[in-house]
Amino acid sequence: MSESSDKLIAVSRQQPSQRRRRPRQNQKAGQTPVVKKQQQVIARGESVALTRLNNNNIIPPALPSEGRRPRSKIVMPTAVKPIPKSKGKMPQQGTAKLKTVRVPKQGKPKIDRRASRKTRLKPMARTILYTLRLLIVGIGLGAIVGTLLSVLDPANRITTSSSPSQTNAGQSQTQSPTNSSVTAASLYLSQEIIPLKTDVQNLAAANPNLTPGVFMVDLDTGAYVDINSTASFSAASTIKVPILIAFFQDVDAGKIRLDEMLTLQQEMIAGGSGTLQTSTIGSQYTAIDVATKMITISDNTATNMLITRLGGQEVLNERFRSWGLATTMIRSPLPDLQGTNTTSPRELGNLIAALNQGNMVSMRSRDIMLDIMRRTQRNNLLPSGLGEGAKSYHKTGDIGTMLGDAGLIDIPTGKRYIAAVMVQRPNNDPAAEKLIGSISSAAYQHFSQTPITPRTPTNNLPTNNFQQPVQPFIQPQGMTPLVPNGTVNNTPMGTYPAPAITPQYYPPQ
Repeated sequence: MSESSDKLIAVSRQQPSQRRRRPRQNQKAGQTPVVKKQQQVIARGESVALTRLNNNNIIPPALPSEGRRPRSKIVMPTAVKPIPKSKGKMPQQGTAKLKTVRVPKQGKPKIDRRASRKTRLKPMARTILYTLRLLIVGIGLGAIVGTLLSVLDPANRITTSSSPSQTNAGQSQTQSPTNSSVTAASLYLSQEIIPLKTDVQNLAAANPNLTPGVFMVDLDTGAYVDINSTASFSAASTIKVPILIAFFQDVDAGKIRLDEMLTLQQEMIAGGSGTLQTSTIGSQYTAIDVATKMITISDNTATNMLITRLGGQEVLNERFRSWGLATTMIRSPLPDLQGTNTTSPRELGNLIAALNQGNMVSMRSRDIMLDIMRRTQRNNLLPSGLGEGAKSYHKTGDIGTMLGDAGLIDIPTGKRYIAAVMVQRPNNDPAAEKLIGSISSAAYQHFSQTPITPRTPTNNLPTNNFQQPVQPFIQPQGMTPLVPNGTVNNTPMGTYPAPAITPQYYPPQ
C-alpha cells in the first residue's frame, strides 16, 4: 500500500477493546452540529467512513436533509491520489470490512386534501345545521303560540258564519247585510258625557233599593253614558226586540213571507199580556200580524208562535251569538216570570243602533220594524220623560224583579239618540218606573241643548243598495223645497238625489 493509504482509518462496528479512546474536545466555534450527530452514530456502532487529515481532524460526510444516508465511500484529501482499483480481491490486513447500509428514502406523508377540505367545512356545516334547527324550532313555537292566541281570543268564540238569513241571498233584492259581530261595530263611541252621567248617578243614589243599568249614545257624535250597562238583567219582554230582528232577516232572505199564515197550537199559548191566548186552537194569523202583536201589545203567545216558526230557542240563541251578543239568550218560553231569559242594556242599545243604521235588515224591513216599535202601547217609561214633539221607537219589559225600556229617541231639534234603561228592583216596586222616567227626562234635557253635529256618511247609510247620484239636482221653480227628514224612503229612486248629509228616517205615521 502507498503512503497515503496509511492515513486512512476504517472504523468498524466493533472497536478494539484495547484501543484507548481519545478524550473529546470541546466543540469549536466553527464546528457544525453535523459533527455531533455523526459522533452519535459512531457511538451506536454503525459503520461510517471517516477521513483523517494531516492535522488529525476527522471530518464526517454531511448527511442529506431528507434523512437518507449516502453510500459509504472513502473521502480523500485533494493532495492524495486515489488508489486504482484492482480486479482481484485485495487482502485485508487487520482492517474491518466496510459495510454499506442503504437506508430507504422516507417520503413525506401524503395529505388527503379531501379529508382536509371536509375538516375545514365541518365547522361551517355545523353552523348551518344549528341555524336550520333554530329556524325550525322558532317556526314551531310561533305556530303553537299563534294557535293558542287564536283559541284564547274572545272574538273567535263568536261564530263567524253569517246568519241563516243569508243563505238565500239571491232570492231577494233587498238583502240583509248582516254579518258576525255586526252589533259590536254598529256604534261609534267617542267620549262619555260626564254631566249627564252624574245626574243619572244622583237619581240612582236616591233609590238605594234599585240597581239600574243605563246605556245612552248620541248617534251624531258618539258621546255616551255607561252605568253598569254590560251587566246581565232578566230580559222579560225586551227579548222580543232581537226576535223581531231575526224574523225580518228571514223575511229578507225569502224564508218567510209577511202574509204567511201561522197556526196557533196548544203549547204556544201563554198567560200574561196579549190577546191571542184567548183564541181557539188552530186559528191562523199572518206572520206580520203576529210580529206586530208581539211588540205593540207585548203578546206572549204571539212571541212563542214566532220562536217556533224561526226554529226554536237554540236556533235563535245561535243567531244571537253570531251577532256578537254574549248576554242575550232565550232559556224559557214567554212569559218567563222567573226571569231566566237574559240580556243587557248595552246589547239592546247596540241592536237598536244597528237596526237604525241598516246593518241588521234591509232598509224596507227597517222602516216596517220602526213603525211597529213606534206603536208600542205602553208609554209610561222612556216616553214619559220626553218633551212635546219627541218620538220613541221602543220596547218595554216588565216582570216582578225587573222593569226596563229600550229604544230610539227622536227629538224636535233633529237629534237622535239611543236609550236603554233596565232596573232590578224588589218585587213590583213602583219606584223603578219613576226612576226610568226621571233618567229619560234628564237625557232629553241634555240632548235638547246639544247642538246638532253633521253625521258621517255611513252613520245611517245602508252598507249596500245605495249610491250617490251623479248629476246634481236643480230645484224647479214653484216647487216646495225638500224637507231634509223623511223624504228619501218615500220618493221614487232617481227622481230626487240624496241630500249631502245622511237623512233622518221616520216610519210612516
